[in-house]
Amino acid sequence: MKLPGGIRVRIALALTGIVAAALGAAYVIVVPSLENRLVKARLDQLQELAVPLAARLPTNRFLWPDAVDTFALATDARVVALDVLTRTPPALTVAADSQSGSSGDVAENPIALRALESGKVERGRVQVASADLGDVAVPLDWGAVLLFRASLDDSLATVSLVERRLLLATAFALALALALGLFAAGTLVNRVRRLETAAERIAGGDFAAPVIDRGDDEIGQLAHAFDRMRVQLAQLDSARKEFVANASHELRTPLFSLGGFLELLLDEDLDEETRREFLTTMQTQMERLTKLSADLLDLSRVDAGQLSVVHELVNLGDVAAALARELEHMAAASGHRLDTSVEDEVWCDADEERVHQIARALVVNALVHTPAGARVVIRARRRATRAELAVEDDGPGVPIGQHDAIFERFYRAEGRVASGSGLGLAIAKELARLMGGSVEVESKPGRTVFTLVLPCEAEPPSFSRENTRSMTH
Repeated sequence: MKLPGGIRVRIALALTGIVAAALGAAYVIVVPSLENRLVKARLDQLQELAVPLAARLPTNRFLWPDAVDTFALATDARVVALDVLTRTPPALTVAADSQSGSSGDVAENPIALRALESGKVERGRVQVASADLGDVAVPLDWGAVLLFRASLDDSLATVSLVERRLLLATAFALALALALGLFAAGTLVNRVRRLETAAERIAGGDFAAPVIDRGDDEIGQLAHAFDRMRVQLAQLDSARKEFVANASHELRTPLFSLGGFLELLLDEDLDEETRREFLTTMQTQMERLTKLSADLLDLSRVDAGQLSVVHELVNLGDVAAALARELEHMAAASGHRLDTSVEDEVWCDADEERVHQIARALVVNALVHTPAGARVVIRARRRATRAELAVEDDGPGVPIGQHDAIFERFYRAEGRVASGSGLGLAIAKELARLMGGSVEVESKPGRTVFTLVLPCEAEPPSFSRENTRSMTH
């Protein structure tokens, strides 16, 4: 059954239950203990008076009535002199009683019989009708037992007073605990509800309002985590929208261009040179579309965990040389100087096609984001257990605050030319991770180095490289 008020009522009831349990335990421990101590104290007092008085009981039984009356006044207790009938089995008879009337209630007194049998002072608590009484029985060597009986009402009245006050304090404490529990739980629930409202707002796509909580406890920490999530989601949503706009532009431009050139190609009056020029331009636009679709496909495979790499021995020196030949025309067209610096064979365990893809992205990134006349150097080198393919340029560099951001998806750094989908470095980082490596950046004005780091291999074995291949996911 669901409680009304939800967590607020449950917390308040839990707090009240804890207080009730604590006070109940205190009651169970304190009241019986106090009662036992007070009864023991009264019996100790009565015994302390009874023993010396019993020694003064005359042996002449005709004098016992006056003696017990005197003892009763001295101890403020009922005193009964019991004569011994038999010792086996023990039996007593009332010979004198300071209380007038019937003495049947003490004729077979178990404490007196126990004292007769043991020969020692015996005492205990007895209940007669509704009265609580304390008995002290003192045996006499010459054949008698003197019984002192005192009321325990005064001692038990103290216990009753303490019990009533403890119950009253318990009721007050429970009411206070319930009130404070409802108040504290209400404050807590209100904070949780504000977080719930903020979460629903964020889930609905509203990232404008910050998530605020003034507390420094766990809920405050949760609110700070929510706000960090809000900021990250806002950045991601903004990047997504920007990416969609950029991707739409990247798609629309070559598509419109292809459509326009196709219409022109239908014109039979075009000469052969113009037709070839149109076809060349159309081929360039198709390459742009192919590159964008490949990036999007790689990104979707990374997200789905389906992007696979091949492990084989790769010579990074060969990769650097091949990449320089591939991109020399692009470098010349943009006014850059493209050089290589390769150590002796640098072997690594990687996927050669993916290494080319990463290195190509790094070199193109350098060519695009540095001014004409800048020098770009592709280096292949070995550092202890690391094989490195580095792309170095002498351009303006990447601001320190953007070193991590440039590897985020959809991020497009400020530079001489803002082009592409913003996926190249993000995909390069994921590919390097799948191959057990990483992509690092070191930048300052006049020198920027992007480095692909891969596990280093010793000199290649004599058998065929094809035998070293193994697929991993």
